Amino acid sequence: LVQQTGRSLQLMTQRALEAEDNVEKLKQEIFFLQGELESFKVENENLRAGQTTDLGAMKQNIDIALQNLHRIVTGANWSIRQLVSGTELLHFVVELLKSTGKISEVEAEDGL
Repeated sequence: LVQQTGRSLQLMTQRALEAEDNVEKLKQEIFFLQGELESFKVENENLRAGQTTDLGAMKQNIDIALQNLHRIVTGANWSIRQLVSGTELLHFVVELLKSTGKISEVEAEDGL
């Protein structure tokens, strides 16, 4: 009975030591996980704050880009109108020069 009680006490001591070891490992894991949780909370808050700022900045950048694009389109339309006007003027000059050339040919023929 004493030997059986001794073995039982030894077995219970071994289990208690294993349990204490497991508790210590779990405490370390909990400590590590709590640290990660806090880190993720801070990161999450930073992302939320940054996201609000980024959305505001993005909207402002889009507005500026749209204004610049509108200016560019307006300038391009004006340039196209000038090019078309210049082309029409060049066609007129070409026709005028052709007429002048024909008149010179006729005068040259008449002069001979």
